[in-house]
Amino acid sequence: MILKDTFISARKAANELNLLSEDKTNEVLLAVAEQAEAECEYILKENKRDLDAMEQSDPKYDRLMLTEKRIFDIASDIRKVASLPSPLGRILWEDVRPNGMKISKVSVPFGVIGIIYEARPNVTFDVFSLCFKAGSACILKGGKEAQYSNKAITEVINRVLIKFGINSNSVTLLDNDRAISTELLTAVGYVDLIIPRGSKNLINYVRDNAKVPVIETGAGICHAYFHTDGDIEKGKKIIFNGKTRRVSVCNAIDSVIIDKCRVSDLPTLFAPLKDKNVIVYADEECFATLKGEYPDDLLKNADNDSWGTEFLDYKLSVKCVNNYSEAVEHIAKYSSKHSEAIITENNEVSEQFCKEVDAACVYCNVSTAFTDGGQFGFGAEIGISTQKLHARGPMALNEITSYKYIIRGNGQTRDDATVQKCCQ
Repeated sequence: MILKDTFISARKAANELNLLSEDKTNEVLLAVAEQAEAECEYILKENKRDLDAMEQSDPKYDRLMLTEKRIFDIASDIRKVASLPSPLGRILWEDVRPNGMKISKVSVPFGVIGIIYEARPNVTFDVFSLCFKAGSACILKGGKEAQYSNKAITEVINRVLIKFGINSNSVTLLDNDRAISTELLTAVGYVDLIIPRGSKNLINYVRDNAKVPVIETGAGICHAYFHTDGDIEKGKKIIFNGKTRRVSVCNAIDSVIIDKCRVSDLPTLFAPLKDKNVIVYADEECFATLKGEYPDDLLKNADNDSWGTEFLDYKLSVKCVNNYSEAVEHIAKYSSKHSEAIITENNEVSEQFCKEVDAACVYCNVSTAFTDGGQFGFGAEIGISTQKLHARGPMALNEITSYKYIIRGNGQTRDDATVQKCCQ
């Protein structure tokens, strides 16, 4: 194993972080935020090297791009993480048994967390701040598209760690090599958890090849259902915001579903999308309604690939359904279980949608753009989990901890009679 020494060093750093005081942890995080702002020019210079190697038409370009504002926003998020209560040492449950034995369920660090991600250099800062606050070391495997950006950010973080006498192996950036990814995914006994952030293909690759436990995050195929009782002004704003705020993020709307009796409202609902040159893939009925009302060069006939596709671009599909049941069936078939929204003034239907739709985040008359750890008040996030084991939705500090049971007593022993009784 080529990376064995790297993994051992990360484990040692994790053990040291577990003993770090909360005050010291917060002091280091505040210093990292300050250093990020102070070295903004250097980070942007390295980020430009990555940007120059990518076509601006690439949907990943926006994710890759850092600006002064984005770096200062990242620093603000790090300060928010520092201000949050520690997720460690929380008593999740406790009980005193009849024999006087006290059992406590206590939150603890995971240990070493591996993150595999694509062209999103902000993830480097986000992951470090959350893992550090939660007492875990992180091993980062970023995409080649952001290699210079990630290296610069890691250098900035390490300068602060060294200044404070903290083990710099608390954050490790791996080289861009497929063989290295394989080692990380199979580092059983060294790495406690793998979290992929990126495209569906990346997540599938990680899930299919990992021997280390994985929490799936990232891929978002999000729908907005305009119900019979939907308010047209709310719908127009939600669809526009959910689609165009940032098309390259996982919470962007990919598909609109509309009840047949409201299909005549499509031209009004989609009117703002024209200014952003959003390409619309419409089924037969929606196409007929939009023809002549939406720019011809932006209106396309939908095909099988129009459903269940995460566009990550200025593209949107739209489907007409006969009723609520058909809408929910369509969502169930094509959803990635990330974020789903309904636009309706019918409270009964709204409540049914919340219960029936299987997704990490379900919205009623709200844009899916809010699926974000910062927007949920978590300070930042390490990803959006679309699975159900351990964590679901925005994963922040509490979700990247584990727990253990601590049992305290005064010489209690278990006799054979107790064993027999428990086994009967």
